[in-house]
Amino acid sequence: MSKLVLLRHGESIWNQENRFTGWTDVDLSPKGVAEARHAGMILKGKGFTFDLAFTSVLIRANRTLEIVLDEMDLKGIEVLRSWRLNERHYGALQGLNKAQTAKQYGQEQVAIWRRSYAVPPPALTREDERFEGHDPLYKEVDIKDLPLTESLKDTVERFLPYWKESIEPFLRKQKHIIIVAHGNTLRALVKYLDGVSEEDIVKLEIPTGIPLVYNLDEALKPIQSYYLTASKE
Repeated sequence: MSKLVLLRHGESIWNQENRFTGWTDVDLSPKGVAEARHAGMILKGKGFTFDLAFTSVLIRANRTLEIVLDEMDLKGIEVLRSWRLNERHYGALQGLNKAQTAKQYGQEQVAIWRRSYAVPPPALTREDERFEGHDPLYKEVDIKDLPLTESLKDTVERFLPYWKESIEPFLRKQKHIIIVAHGNTLRALVKYLDGVSEEDIVKLEIPTGIPLVYNLDEALKPIQSYYLTASKE
């Protein structure tokens, strides 16, 4: 049996400010730091350990993972980072306040952008200073692979090849893995693992800072999954 733990990063500064974040590289809020520390303490207290870790290239996920591994005394394990684990790209909405955006475009339209499976928000242009093609962090990524906006469907299609090519092989060797990522990339994985429908996955919320544990059989099908809390045995 393989053990997989999924963890959404702790609250970020822009989560706190109710802004669309996407690929914008913002840090954890003080609450987010506390959430990450608490997650690490719970994992250690329940006897979890990991052979390696996966995360995105964004600082809020990296800091969450660093804090968790520090709390677990696992700072020396291998950490693999990929832009394919980044949050869903929110296009031209990135940086905007969600409430103000709803006033500008209407609640119904913003709800479609946020909660439909296949409708992306308005796209950035490559000339926009927010486009990641200008960021040295992505200098090794082919510019055609860098999104200008994404729906959840796009996020699933961007992430799943990485899951199958880079993460599954370790799980097949029965390695214990933690993935610290973002709400939408983790929803993409939950959709795949649990066979959640397109209609239902958009309703699924993954909370910040609470480990989601999967026990997987030899075919990497879920045997059991549960959120790990201080009271969970």
